[in-house]
Amino acid sequence: MPVRWDNLRLDVDRKDDRVTIPLFEQGAVVRTFDTPEFRGMTFYEVQARSIINRVPDASYVPFRWSINPYRGCSHACDYCMVGDTPILMANGRTKPIADVRVGDQICGTVRRGTYRHYAKTMVLAHWSTIKQAYRIKLEDGTELVASADHRFLTNRGWKHVTGTEWGADTRPHLTTNNKLMGTGRFAPGPQEESDYRRGYLCGMVRGDGSIHWKKYTRMDGTSGLTATFRLALADLEALRRAREYLMGFEVDSREFLFQAASKTRRELHAISSSGRVKVAVVEDLIAWPPKSSVEWSKGFLAGIFDAEGSYSRGVLRFSNTALDILGEIASALDRLGFASRLEVTGKPNGQCTIRVLGGIREALRFFHTVDPAITRKRSIEGRAIKSNARLRVTSIEPLGIDLPMYDITTGTGDFIANGVVSHNCFARKTHTYLDLDYGEDFDTKVVVKVNAPELLRKELAAPKWKGEHIAMGTNVDTYQRAEGRYRLMRGILEALRDFANPFSILTKGTLILRDLDLLRECAEVTDVGTNFSVGSVDPELWRAVEPGTPAPTRRLDAVRKLNEAGIACGVLMAPIIPFLSDSDEAMEETVRAIAASGATHVMPIVLHLRKGGAREWWMRWLRQHRPDLVPEYRELYGDRAYAPKEFQQQIAERVHSLARRFRVGAAEGPRRARRIAAPAPEPEQLALPEPAQRAR
Repeated sequence: MPVRWDNLRLDVDRKDDRVTIPLFEQGAVVRTFDTPEFRGMTFYEVQARSIINRVPDASYVPFRWSINPYRGCSHACDYCMVGDTPILMANGRTKPIADVRVGDQICGTVRRGTYRHYAKTMVLAHWSTIKQAYRIKLEDGTELVASADHRFLTNRGWKHVTGTEWGADTRPHLTTNNKLMGTGRFAPGPQEESDYRRGYLCGMVRGDGSIHWKKYTRMDGTSGLTATFRLALADLEALRRAREYLMGFEVDSREFLFQAASKTRRELHAISSSGRVKVAVVEDLIAWPPKSSVEWSKGFLAGIFDAEGSYSRGVLRFSNTALDILGEIASALDRLGFASRLEVTGKPNGQCTIRVLGGIREALRFFHTVDPAITRKRSIEGRAIKSNARLRVTSIEPLGIDLPMYDITTGTGDFIANGVVSHNCFARKTHTYLDLDYGEDFDTKVVVKVNAPELLRKELAAPKWKGEHIAMGTNVDTYQRAEGRYRLMRGILEALRDFANPFSILTKGTLILRDLDLLRECAEVTDVGTNFSVGSVDPELWRAVEPGTPAPTRRLDAVRKLNEAGIACGVLMAPIIPFLSDSDEAMEETVRAIAASGATHVMPIVLHLRKGGAREWWMRWLRQHRPDLVPEYRELYGDRAYAPKEFQQQIAERVHSLARRFRVGAAEGPRRARRIAAPAPEPEQLALPEPAQRAR
């Protein structure tokens, strides 16, 4: 399988279990370990060419150098899109990338001849992190929020969101001369309320249903009427939607096999209902409304498409012989902004066809706008990616904030994000930065720089190295599970100690406690700092908003042990969540626990809600779990990303008051290390972790 590393191809040549990796001095040794903690993982042992990495000058972090002895697939788009970015599914519908799951069938592309064509593919992996966000605006109004490293398909090939023409970050990147490939932004779906349901039933029943009134004579000579309604379809999706909608109008029905399959015909199922009252309700539901609403028009088009419409060879059409139905189709299309053309077929029965113009772009807009039930009719598989959509890039702007970002791995190596072709990391099934809990079985690929300790000694000894601060754990957790086997941090810490080089470590892994002896030795000769983040010690709140991270008590226990050993370790009390973790009792409990851990300091940071990711995710979570707090948040935040300054100041004063009360940082153990805090995000750049995010 091809693997990638920083845009350079890893040509896997399995000779003597080695792979060729041009970026490194020698080929990688591929290993798997048949032990519970590493089952399903693949390790690529490589000889790195450098180990001290310079942080790009554009980065906001207050340090310039880092060390990453472990790297997963460092392909350019590890974490790419904000959670609300709609992804085109194989069934023609859309789903936010945050909600996509492994095994889902989605739409990707394959190249055949001159063009790429849409194709079904499977999601092989799904992961997330937090990264600096950029907004890309296109000429037709499409907006995309992605990381700087993400790539889109343009008229000039794959291009990153940002890059430079020279220097270390030289790479193809978007400019305002580029046009993205695809159909453009996806249309919002209909509101599935009464008018939409009435419209759907009108289109469906008029297209494929039947109503029969029959007069009968009683034994006493008087007459009466019986009524029956029946709808027979080959597609259960539409049949059961119609049945559900009828039930909502108190018309119950029974489902049965109407016609068995044959060599030339598909199996048909039907629903039926009888009785004058019920059938009269059905007739009322399918009557032409005196004045139809937009939602009724959407429902009608969805119903008549399921009943009599088709999409084949790139043409979306409706065929009927009834002039009133054809007129209503044309009127509804026009109302929703679709261009169409009436074609006379010349058939003896007078059948005419209404054809929707605009190609695949308008076909997709139709499917998303009206939402037909039958998925087989919505497929765009095999269609070439050709469109006249106005997708020229008009601007690329940094949002100045980190947001939760998501990426997926697919079988085709790409996916369709809000109507444009988006690259993903084909090199791996997943890359999750691991907690140390046993029993977790993640499918990962980890590149291990096995020569990191000796290479670090060489670079620290170089005359050009000036002994600057080095941050570890800011990109990949140096104490992830693999460190338990490879033990690279032992050699790295020994080198930093011998050269008295200052450093800091940011981690959530308790494996750091294994190296207490070396950390103490380092602290005797240079500045050493560590940090953990703990916003609350409420176990229920932790499970609700950070289920993939280590429990707060475990983090604080590690803080305590580090400080008891003389290793300065502080706590970011972040994020403090208004109305959930900011009560007097909750904050007192958290600061008391932080103080008990011996933390050298506590820094409070209030939750912020930037648009384009964080706000949308959090408000959705509130609506699902705490709808009573939605009005409170609207009042507190309004349209702002931050809580009012007075509110933030009050929180900070309360935390600082509690810190003084509980004497945070006051304890001085024997041989206390010189303190330097690990670099931390600035308050305006900290976002709430999304609930499914794995712990680093």
